Amino acid sequence: MNDLVPYQAAPPPPLVDSRGVPLRSAADVLTREISAASVTGIRNINAGHPAQGLTPQRLAQILRAAEMGDATAYLELAEEMEEKDLHYQSIMGTRKRAVAQLPIEVEAASDSSEDEADAQLIRDWLKRLTLQAELFDILDAIGKGFSATEIIWELGEQWLPRQLKMRDPRFFEFDRVTGEQLLLRGDGGVPTPLHSYKYIVHLAPAKSGLPIRGGLARAAAWGYLFKNYSIKDWVAFLEVYGLPLRVGKYAPGTSEADIRLLERAIAQIGSDAGAVVPQSMLIEFITAGGAAANPDMFQKLCTYFDDQLSKAVLGQTSSADAKAGGLGSGQANLHGEVRHDIETADAVQLSATLTRDLGVPIVMFNRGARRRYPLILVGRPDPVDVQGALKSIDAALKAGVPVAVSLFRKLTGLAAPEPGDELLQPPADPARQATQNPGDGSSPAETPPPAFLDPLKRRGGANRPARETAIAAVAISATDTFDNGDGDSADAVDRAIDDAMEDWEAMLGPVVAPLSALVEGSADLGEVRAGLVNLIGQMDDTALVEMLARARFAARLQGDALIQDEMRS
Repeated sequence: MNDLVPYQAAPPPPLVDSRGVPLRSAADVLTREISAASVTGIRNINAGHPAQGLTPQRLAQILRAAEMGDATAYLELAEEMEEKDLHYQSIMGTRKRAVAQLPIEVEAASDSSEDEADAQLIRDWLKRLTLQAELFDILDAIGKGFSATEIIWELGEQWLPRQLKMRDPRFFEFDRVTGEQLLLRGDGGVPTPLHSYKYIVHLAPAKSGLPIRGGLARAAAWGYLFKNYSIKDWVAFLEVYGLPLRVGKYAPGTSEADIRLLERAIAQIGSDAGAVVPQSMLIEFITAGGAAANPDMFQKLCTYFDDQLSKAVLGQTSSADAKAGGLGSGQANLHGEVRHDIETADAVQLSATLTRDLGVPIVMFNRGARRRYPLILVGRPDPVDVQGALKSIDAALKAGVPVAVSLFRKLTGLAAPEPGDELLQPPADPARQATQNPGDGSSPAETPPPAFLDPLKRRGGANRPARETAIAAVAISATDTFDNGDGDSADAVDRAIDDAMEDWEAMLGPVVAPLSALVEGSADLGEVRAGLVNLIGQMDDTALVEMLARARFAARLQGDALIQDEMRS
């Protein structure tokens, strides 16, 4: 029985932060946006573009400034890399979407009804259509090293997050002492600590060390830079050597007007592929065969950097580009396992963040402080060998080992039926179906009466007229007792039943004994079914038939007496 008091019946608990300090003016802070962008303040959407004209020296300065606390240029570069490098955008999106689409479960702190109610509160909130997009934004920390999502709370009967808004990472910075505490850049230029229970701060370090140095964008920036150089050189090469060189020749003494005409003709050949020149002029097309023989070197260099980015982000290259590895499906399976390891690690990090920054405040605001809180678990459930589990359950049942229905449903994933659901029925027993439906179109075969009814047949019990049976039944049910004059209110049938029940074991023992022996000596249900055919003849029903005959005789006497008594009255 659930004796929990609904949280609506009591005022919300006092709000405290993670250190137990009461939150002052918490309602105003929780319900409004405090880190939104502004036009004139330090937090605005205008961004620089450090990728333009990027050089190795400039990139080194950007990365060094991020280490020292000014990560603005680094964060802008990380965003530009996803915008301009199609391969980097693809693999980063693949990694983030793979985790954002994973199933989410909420595990209660214990099996108690109170802890289960805490978990159910979080489960109900997680049923939102925008959750996948919100998780995708939170996972932006994979590239930049961190992400900050502001929680806009709705305070009513339930204190629940109404919106999760991703904030530009340029609005935040790490403290200059430890480099681990995230601070909000204030309008006055002074960073301030984040309000408790107001942000989802997710860290996804690709390596150990400072959070700002743990993002994948820091390592990918060098590949992006050199790949950009290769693409620029490749484009310049195509401009020079991709088309043949056009040379116009004119004879000495050609007029200035004819020379201008030749220049226009050469220009038109480049754009219109056609021109008209006097017969005395000559245009030659010169192809640089030697220089054009190695254009693949630029493509190979770009492919090399793409492969390195794929390894850094996805841990492999097979899922990003189809390549012949020479190992058949073995290489693909190996790469898939590596990618699964990265997906699991991202899911574990995200689970810890959601539990800390979402699960704890939701439960605490609505149901009070807890020693232990529910866990929000992101990830695929462990695969279950359903066939092997069913075989084990079947073997356990045959051996007489009881198996809980809840375990069966957990292993198979079958939910308990709701009231009113249409239920599937097990298939009919073939042996019983053959007995009931002979297959020749006739009616089901009638089962012959057991042998112990033969004495009743001989005494006329089985062939008793229906009219007499009905009269006796009406007579017996018309009165509850029969007074024989000596104060004994028990009728003859009651006395016969009492007498019979005194030695019922002696009467039924010879009848049941062969059946018990058959069951004990059979290995399975099939042997029991086969032995039932000849079992009736082995039952000793003498005592039982005698008792039934006496009871019938007593009932007949009482019925006749009652009918005669009613006729006299």
